[in-house]
Amino acid sequence: MRIIVVGPGRAAMSLATAFNNAGHQIVGLLGRGDPTPQIEALGADWLAWDAPLPSADLLLLGVRDDAIAEVAARLAPVAGNVTAAVHLSGSLTISVLEPLAGAGLSIGGFHPLQSLPDPAVGAKRLPGSWAGITADSPETAHQLFKLADSIEMFPFELADEVRPLYHAGASVAANYLVANLALAQRLFAGAGVPWEAARPLVEAVMENLDQLGPEGSLTGPIGRGDVDTVRAQLTAIRRAVPESERDFIDIGKAVARLAGREDEFEEVWE
Repeated sequence: MRIIVVGPGRAAMSLATAFNNAGHQIVGLLGRGDPTPQIEALGADWLAWDAPLPSADLLLLGVRDDAIAEVAARLAPVAGNVTAAVHLSGSLTISVLEPLAGAGLSIGGFHPLQSLPDPAVGAKRLPGSWAGITADSPETAHQLFKLADSIEMFPFELADEVRPLYHAGASVAANYLVANLALAQRLFAGAGVPWEAARPLVEAVMENLDQLGPEGSLTGPIGRGDVDTVRAQLTAIRRAVPESERDFIDIGKAVARLAGREDEFEEVWE
């Protein structure tokens, strides 16, 4: 497949690197700033914003969510040689690409469900990860599924109207998890325990989740209904790390709901 990448940042360049390694051709890059690193990495041409885009099967928009509609409108007059366009947003519907659809392109979304901190690491993380695919036609969906398969991702059909809800789930799985672990790190530090000690525990929990699901993986005092233990934990936090009290309570309430023990712990949070 011949691909043009617009907005060659971390996510787009992670995918572009993986596509290039899989034998696809990156025929052009379009963006702002110094193009040298991206050109050196992929050997692709740096394109001008107002010049006609070269012939390509896919236009990959990796710009910020709030810039996608603007960029789609800007490129629509020069995209006559391109067959299809996708954005990488997990939350936006594909309607933001309507200017490109009006120019005759098929449109869709290709969201890699993975953390991509830089192109080199990101490209290595993509195989085995999942990709949410939305398209305006069965033919384009089929091509996007094949594209995901070519870099060993697991594509799944993502209905356009549920993309914001799906992305909320992705945010919880990634960012909220980080926030929870940051709280754990602060509490460990308050107790004088090295953060590295938590790693085997966290890895075991992730393995449990994979095998048993969330409900089956829940352990600890809230899951057991051990009210006195949680009360003692909260007292210790108030004494040693008071700035973390609110976070501990909010997360504890969510755990109690998951365990079906909201009523038992209601008085603890007061």
